[in-house]
Amino acid sequence: MALRPLALVGLLVVAALGTLCLGTPRLSPAQLPAALGGDDLAGVVLTELRMPRLVLAVVAGGCLGAAGLVLQEALRNPLAVPEMLGVSSGAALGVAAPLVLAVAVPVVVEPLLALAGAVVGGLLTLVAGGFGRSPSAVLLTGAAVTAALQAGLLVLMVLADQLDLQLIYRYLLGSLASRTWDDVTGLWPWLVVAVPALVLCAPVLSVLRLGDDEARALGVRVRWARLAALAISILLIAPVVAVCGPVAWVGFLAPHLARQLAPHTTSVGWLPWSALLGAITVVLADLPARLALAPVETPVGAWTALLGVPVGVVLLRRGRRVAEESR
Repeated sequence: MALRPLALVGLLVVAALGTLCLGTPRLSPAQLPAALGGDDLAGVVLTELRMPRLVLAVVAGGCLGAAGLVLQEALRNPLAVPEMLGVSSGAALGVAAPLVLAVAVPVVVEPLLALAGAVVGGLLTLVAGGFGRSPSAVLLTGAAVTAALQAGLLVLMVLADQLDLQLIYRYLLGSLASRTWDDVTGLWPWLVVAVPALVLCAPVLSVLRLGDDEARALGVRVRWARLAALAISILLIAPVVAVCGPVAWVGFLAPHLARQLAPHTTSVGWLPWSALLGAITVVLADLPARLALAPVETPVGAWTALLGVPVGVVLLRRGRRVAEESR
């Protein structure tokens, strides 16, 4: 058990080295220290393109993995992920609308637009679903809200010209291409608020897993706790969506892998596992996104979906089988 975190950190380090070394120009790990201080082509590519992309992949994956766990635990539903609750679609709509409508928006305002869209989508789902009293009702309501928001995105795409349409397609699939240190630094103010709130929220998630009646008996205000969990998830998801687009399936895959690797712990213990696994997923997916069809880049969200769908199906079937055997 103690070796598993070390193995995951090692996997992340190997994936990070691949991100920094592979591509054009190709570098060996031994060349990285010299390239970091150089002003030649290799140094510029490493410090201004690959490193911010790597940091952004780690931060984005960690945020999505942690947000997915928070949503699943707060709603007691393993399918409660940002893509199914209107959060990601709402954030994407908030960012894409000004682009199509030719409204000039400063870069610093884009996370606020994503935040507003995510709040609208998440609150619609939570209120219409009865604040999570019925996990299946929340999931069905979230699917309806997501469909409505995606319909709004389709209308915007019909109105867009060819250039904007290409940008929207790439954005909606999730992409780390052409990201800089400015994109990375734009996430820190949000993380300064979200991470401490996440740490404080984690013990409450463990209580919510017991059921609403048990949580109330222990002094937890269930409705407010779910609203707080949704707010924290939005703070984690919206800035990432504003910068990278809705990178799919990370918020689903990472929490399920965390429960498989540490089945006997609680939400507090799963949280760092889920964040780490989310970071690993995005960093690994970004390698084929950059290299598979080089020099053409493919969206990283397409690769996380290709990875997440089959693995998610396997994990769900395995979890159902374990639950049946334990009865």
